[in-house]
Amino acid sequence: MIEKKLLSPFQKFVKIESFSGILLLIATVIALVWANSPFHESYQSIWQYKIGFTTKNFEIIKPLILWINDGLMAIFFFLIGLEIKREFLIGELNSFKKISFPIFGALGGMLVPVLLFLGLNQNPETFKGWGIPMATDIAFSLAILNLLGDRVPLSLKLFLTAFAIVDDIGAVLVIAIFYSGSINVSLILIALILLCILYVLSYRGYYSNFLNIVLGIIVWVLFLKSGIHPTLAGILLAFSVPVRQKIHTAAFIDNLVDITNNIKQAAVSKKPILSKEQIEHIDILENWTSKFQSPLQHIEHKLHGWVAYFIIPVFALANAGVLINSDIGLDTALIRNIIICLVIGNSIGISSIILFAKRVKLIDVPKEISNKQIIGVSFLAGIGFTMAIFIASLAFENSPNYIDSAKIGILIGSLISAIIGFTILRWKTDKKTVARNLPPVFRRSQPVIGN
Repeated sequence: MIEKKLLSPFQKFVKIESFSGILLLIATVIALVWANSPFHESYQSIWQYKIGFTTKNFEIIKPLILWINDGLMAIFFFLIGLEIKREFLIGELNSFKKISFPIFGALGGMLVPVLLFLGLNQNPETFKGWGIPMATDIAFSLAILNLLGDRVPLSLKLFLTAFAIVDDIGAVLVIAIFYSGSINVSLILIALILLCILYVLSYRGYYSNFLNIVLGIIVWVLFLKSGIHPTLAGILLAFSVPVRQKIHTAAFIDNLVDITNNIKQAAVSKKPILSKEQIEHIDILENWTSKFQSPLQHIEHKLHGWVAYFIIPVFALANAGVLINSDIGLDTALIRNIIICLVIGNSIGISSIILFAKRVKLIDVPKEISNKQIIGVSFLAGIGFTMAIFIASLAFENSPNYIDSAKIGILIGSLISAIIGFTILRWKTDKKTVARNLPPVFRRSQPVIGN
């Protein structure tokens, strides 16, 4: 029972990410079919439709696609920020020993694809696309991995998740440093002051959803107007959400017993509504529950479904629609380079650096993870959908032909990576060997993710 409870949160996470990957695939197919159908003009016109508001001294009017890429994706980055903070404080990245395995893989998965792109690229106009092949899409990659069921150990899924988080940190830094426009320092200073206020309040144990939302919107606007990409505001805002509870489990349970007894003894209304006493005790229960929950964990739990099931599929629907027979022409060299970097760059970069670090004993790889599984997962890391398309839209903001070319390269490269990675893990992994090498908690007698 204890092991089952420990595994349950991660099992739920993997299931959410796996189904999100399926929705991503559906949204991508719809976007591609729609963009290349007789109704392709409606696809473009919908996402380019401008909405916003204007006042005497202030204006925000943007195409719908930018509201998605700058606005909804800020929420996506906010969730990433929550995950990063949690993992560094109490999760799989809270010590060097835990972080060394995925961090070595992430370094290989970022540096080698970038260097390979720079080596292959011969066009100065596409040079800014170097950041595209360095990002891994956790939803798609986990969805593929989850299809294998108990053919792969849970520790491999944990590695892929931790690897993707480290990879996201690298992608966020790249976006912040290399893909932001000219910076208005005064607006950034104001935004940083507001963030510091939230950090101080969080440190002193005060947290308010209302205050964070209001100041968060202001910080987002300041980032938008300053020249730094506004999605980074989501990351920085996430760090202001405290992870600790206001009351501990023992105190909560004691009060829960008292509140339960009081509710039992309270007067019961004959009408199908609560009595005044019941309402008072329920209010007390809600107050204690809010204090008992970790704000970071609570918000992450609430947001995860919205991001996985709505924001990311909407992003895919708005960005994956590429007109293959576009009159503006496609850059075949850029398409080829991105495919090579996603497939070859990630697989060689991740597997080689991990196997080397393992041989010289810089890292400890779980015994149940074989070298072939490391190679298989390194191909899955070449599935660079969401973040890769996002970086492409920033790199080639004023070049539609390069954006379309990059998207095609990302889609083809991700598909090839998924097929190769799945094939290696599917045909090179013995289910009995996996089960035999697993610790007792992960063996067949326990619930196995994917079944």
